[in-house]
This record gives sequence, structure tokens and C-alpha cells, in this order.
Amino acid sequence: MNENMVKDIKIADYNYDLPDERIARHPLQQRDACKLLTRYPDGKIQQHIFSELPDLIPGNAMLVYNNTRVINARLKFQKNGNGSTIEIFCLEPIDPWEHQENFAARKQCSWLCFVGNSKRWKDGALSRAVTIDGKDVNLHATRTGREGNASKIMFSWDDDNVTFSEIIEAAGEIPIPPYLNRGTEKSDETDYQTIYSHIDGSVAAPTAGLHFTPEVFAALDKKGVKRRELTLHVGAGTFQPVKSECVGDHEMHQEFIRVNRSLIKEIAESENTPVIAVGTTSVRTLESLYHAGCLLAIGEWRGIIPQWFPYDEKHPHLSVNDAFNHILRYMDSNNEEDFIADTQLLIAPGYTYRVVSGIVTNFHQPQSTLLLLVSAFVEGDWKKMYDFAIDNGFRFLSYGDASLLIGQRMQQA
Repeated sequence: MNENMVKDIKIADYNYDLPDERIARHPLQQRDACKLLTRYPDGKIQQHIFSELPDLIPGNAMLVYNNTRVINARLKFQKNGNGSTIEIFCLEPIDPWEHQENFAARKQCSWLCFVGNSKRWKDGALSRAVTIDGKDVNLHATRTGREGNASKIMFSWDDDNVTFSEIIEAAGEIPIPPYLNRGTEKSDETDYQTIYSHIDGSVAAPTAGLHFTPEVFAALDKKGVKRRELTLHVGAGTFQPVKSECVGDHEMHQEFIRVNRSLIKEIAESENTPVIAVGTTSVRTLESLYHAGCLLAIGEWRGIIPQWFPYDEKHPHLSVNDAFNHILRYMDSNNEEDFIADTQLLIAPGYTYRVVSGIVTNFHQPQSTLLLLVSAFVEGDWKKMYDFAIDNGFRFLSYGDASLLIGQRMQQA
């Protein structure tokens, strides 16, 4: 499908009735006890329990998941000490621009943020005390500019022994999704993190991974399934439904990805290995790598995968091996162990999957880009899946149940 045909897709065709009681407000006590809808390439649907996942995927598969960790991105300040509450929601770092360097910053750093109750904050700095290891640190927030509907905020504090990571860990709150319609609770500090999260940077969890337990990992290891990690820091844009009538008028949010050379090399050398992505973030990262390699091949790499490049007539449509080898040569020439990029990749019906042959994912919001991604993988058969889930009592969205989408290459493995 060419670019214009994808742009003409009407988002109203990806709507469904989601009863409020089907939105899971909390996870199950046992993570891997949730329901698992399994969808096969011929359209057949079966119901399982997530703990049965190792029995449903081939032993020669590679399971790839996103190791990002959700940060305490919501910081609350009281104007003039006891006035209006101003909430600052950290979205992405500005200076230093790389997440790990920003979290390690001392004395000062800058972020792009949403500001709640912004009209009450005309000018000047907001201040509050943050207690770290029994000692109060004075934290200040100063608005330095705007970018779209977000603000540029400079944070500064008066103790150069303290990092920004320690500041937000002590002062911030986990930013649970707005559609849960409740405040953050103590349990969310663990419930809203995967068991393998260890790279700080996301403002939303890669929620398909919330179902994994040490027991499921042990069963996968026993079967011989390879487990690999990558990083995509999830931005607040993941919560945003498509508000335009047609997909072509929707601008995808930009997200940071980092993938180690060893994984890129392994995929380049094993095209017959079925790659199963855990969550839409892992899907977008793996598919973005392919398109990055293609951009490198035609000399148009600028550090970002544009959202419409997969549908562009100038796309070279390389093999996965060729595309990934272009990345490896680029990394060799720059003496890099990690491939770092930003991605705006939009996966919608008409997209051809290049790397991913199976997906573990949750059930997504109506009229969302995540639902478009699923529809592209199941070749438009998403409604049958979602009707089955509604009819059989599945729980939806971040804390809800899961699905396993099996592609042709995965079934043949």
C-alpha cells in the first residue's frame, strides 16, 4: 500500500465499544495468571492463561523485550509555599539530551514537560524541599520556554552530591495512565514496572511485559527460547488517541531507542529465527532498525526514522540481513557499541512487517495508533479478536489481559 492510501485510512474504522468495567484498574495479584488470547495466521482464536506462553511459542524463537524503567515523572510544587498546586510532568530530557546523562546530572538539568494548572504559574521559580537520606535538598523549577503545548523547565538544586535521578525518585510519583481514572497508589510503584526494567527513562510502562514472572522466564529458558533486551523510552504520546479524521493528519510522537550491537548482529545473522516482540514498543524498535538500515543504504540517515518512510516510493526494500548489516557498518565506522536513534515510525494497515514474526501485547484503546499496529499485523482482523475478548470477559488496557499474535513465519518455525 502506498503512502497516500495509508494516509487516507479513517480512524473511525478502528473504534469499538469498551465498557468502563472492562478497564482494569489494578493488575491481578499473580502477574502470569491473566488471560491470554492467542490468534493464529488463519484467524483461529484460542483462550489460554499467560503462564502457558512458553508452550505456545517455538523453542528456536527469540523473545525481545523493552528494558526501560518508568520514572517518577510527576513532580508537584506549591506556589508560594502554600498556594495552588502546580504539577510538572517530565516528558523527555533537553540538557543533557541523553537520558542516562540527564539522570546523572548534578546541580541542574532541563526537561520538556507538561505543566498542570499552568495558568496559576505566571512567572518566577517554583520551589520545594526534597528529603534525601534524611537531608533536605531545595529543588527549584524555572520555565525557560515553550515547545508546542509543552514547557521547557530547568530544574536546579542546592546539593551537588545529589543526582537528578535521586531527586525524582524521592520527590516524584509514578505516572499511571489517565484512563485508569484514579490517583497513583503505593502498589503502582511495583505493579507498573516489569520485572526486567532497569534503564530509567519512560513515562509509561511497556505494559505487555507486566505479565512476565521469573517462573515464565524459567520455562522459556528450559525450552531454549532466547531472551534479548532493547530500550525504547515510552513517551506520553502513547496515551494519545488519534484525534484527526484520517491517519495522514496525525503526527506520531518521537521516542528514543537504544539497541546493542550484539542484538543487531544476531538478527542480521539469523533471518530464519522467529522474532517475537513483547509489546508495541519492542515492535516499533525492531521495525525501526530495519528502516534505519534502509535509510543508511540510500544515504539519508539523519538520526530519526520518519513516520512515513516505510510507505515512501524511494524505500529500497532491502532484506533484513542487508539492512541490519548497513547498521553494523555504520556502527563500526563510528566505533559505537549501541545504536541510538529517535523513531516516529507509524505502523498502520498496509505496512509490511520485516523483522517481527510474533507479538505479545495487551488490548488497546479505541482509535489509537497501537490498535492500528495490531491491525497491520493481523491483516485487518482485529475486530474479531476484540469482539472475542469482550464476549469472554477479558480485561483491557495497561493492567488488563494479554494476547499472543502469531505470524506466518512464527507458525512455520
